[in-house]
Amino acid sequence: MKKQMMVALALAGLTAGLVTGKDANRIVVDGSTTVGPIAKAFAEHYQARHADVSITVSESGSGNGAKSLINDACDVATMSRPMKPSEKDAAKAAGILPIEHLVALDGIAMIVNPANPATDLSIEQIRKIYTGEIRNWKDLGGPDQAIVIISRDTNSGTYETFETMVLNKQKLTPKAEYVGSNGAIRQRVMSTPAAIGYVGLAFTEGVKVVTVNKIAASVETVVGKTYPIARPLFMYTNGHPKEGSALFDFVNMANTEEGRRIVADVGFVALPPK
Repeated sequence: MKKQMMVALALAGLTAGLVTGKDANRIVVDGSTTVGPIAKAFAEHYQARHADVSITVSESGSGNGAKSLINDACDVATMSRPMKPSEKDAAKAAGILPIEHLVALDGIAMIVNPANPATDLSIEQIRKIYTGEIRNWKDLGGPDQAIVIISRDTNSGTYETFETMVLNKQKLTPKAEYVGSNGAIRQRVMSTPAAIGYVGLAFTEGVKVVTVNKIAASVETVVGKTYPIARPLFMYTNGHPKEGSALFDFVNMANTEEGRRIVADVGFVALPPK
């Protein structure tokens, strides 16, 4: 069980492109629910070894993480997609310099209820399900049940990745249900025999993962770039963190042996050693 971290507030400063921090011992993290488990695990690991450092991790979605960084309300924005040009423009206008830190790789797993006989779906079939063209599992060789379509909310980086890589920017059917986190999708699919959803690799416990284009979502297929719905995961800071600072250590933990172990332990794909 991850311990609950106390709420703290830290404002990042920008001096010659380096984040110095108003309080070097306080780090505020906000953003992606996908990257949340990594950030929480990093925070727990770091705080256990540095009792004077307080790290707060919130999960409001990738879009809100970007907004928090732009508004100087967090030190680290966690995002399951790259920052958009419009967000970078807004940051520049606010005097913020977003610096990208790659922390892990991930595959977006397509999940169904364990009672569902489906084992494989093509990208085209998934697209047709989510746009409403395929509405019943019988059309896919399954039972005569209307498909219950579960999606992340539109502020989610996972949704935006799915929209780009699977939907080709087509609109979701109005019958789709939107939920606020990977965990909420998993719970909905677990409790609903006819449901389908999509989650990060770390959120597949208790549900059935179907292959996509006959390729399983796994560490090997994500690293090998054969799984068709894979993406990088990021942390963003305002400027380059000062080397040796707590913020520097935190956002660079993914490049350490211990950080790679932590990423793997929480269910994501660790970065290869440099």
